[in-house]
Amino acid sequence: MNQQSSSSSSSSNPVPPLPSTLSSTNSYSGDDLLNFFKTLDDYTPVLPDSLTAHFLSQVGLNTSDPRIIRLVSMAAQKFITDVAADAMAHSTMRGSQPGSHKKSKDKLKVLQVEDLQAALSDMGIDIKKPQYYL
Repeated sequence: MNQQSSSSSSSSNPVPPLPSTLSSTNSYSGDDLLNFFKTLDDYTPVLPDSLTAHFLSQVGLNTSDPRIIRLVSMAAQKFITDVAADAMAHSTMRGSQPGSHKKSKDKLKVLQVEDLQAALSDMGIDIKKPQYYL
């Protein structure tokens, strides 16, 4: 998501904006990072800190700094949002194909495994759908 769409989202849980030097160039000062980390103190991510801390400890990163946990939570939230948006784009493209038999008034969007699989493969992650369930 870009900064414009994140700032227009819900005002109760806005994503802290990146410092201007971080978003425009690769050179940045330590003050910009400190200010960004300070904004993470007030930010409440969608993924709970306890969930992120659990998975970080599962992979061997034990930290008590809530800013690091929230930074990872924000990165995971962005990844999930990007995958969901790409999957919905694949679903929309699949629904608008000439062979589709949907009526124009039928606006229900259904996310299928094939859409998720296509979105993840665009990001370099291959998943396989099982042939059948037992």
